Amino acid sequence: MADKRKEAEQARPDVPSTVARSDDKAVRTWKKTHDSAVESYGEGEQAHRTAFSSLKHTHEKIGDRWEPKAHSGPSDQQAARRGAAARRGGPTAEGVDANASVKHLRELARELGVPGRSTMNKAELVEAIKKANRRATAKAR
Repeated sequence: MADKRKEAEQARPDVPSTVARSDDKAVRTWKKTHDSAVESYGEGEQAHRTAFSSLKHTHEKIGDRWEPKAHSGPSDQQAARRGAAARRGGPTAEGVDANASVKHLRELARELGVPGRSTMNKAELVEAIKKANRRATAKAR
C-alpha cells in the first residue's frame, strides 16, 4: 500500500491539476494510461484523451477533482467508444457520469449547489453539473 501511495505522490506534479487534487488511484490510473499512450501515439492531445477516457471508467468529475464511481464503466457514449470511433472524438460529458441515475445526479447537483436541480431531467442535470465543475475547476486554479 505504501508503494502505491509513493507512486501516486511522485506522479502528482506530472498530471493535470484536477487529477492531482484527486485520490491516489485516480493519479496512478491517469499517469499509467498516459505514459502507455505516449509510447503508442507520442506526447500530445491523443495521449491526454486516452488517459482521461481511462479515468472516466473508474472516476467521475465532481467539482475540481475526480472521485471514485460506485460502479466502473464508461461515463458517456464517447467514453464507451473504441478504436477509430473513439479517435474521431465527439461530445463528452466532461467527466460527469451521464450513465448514473437521476437520483445520483441530483445528489451531485445538490453538493455542487446547482439551483433548480429538483425539476431538471437527466440531460439538464448533466449539463448543469458540467458547468458547476468548470466553475469549481477555474476557481481552484
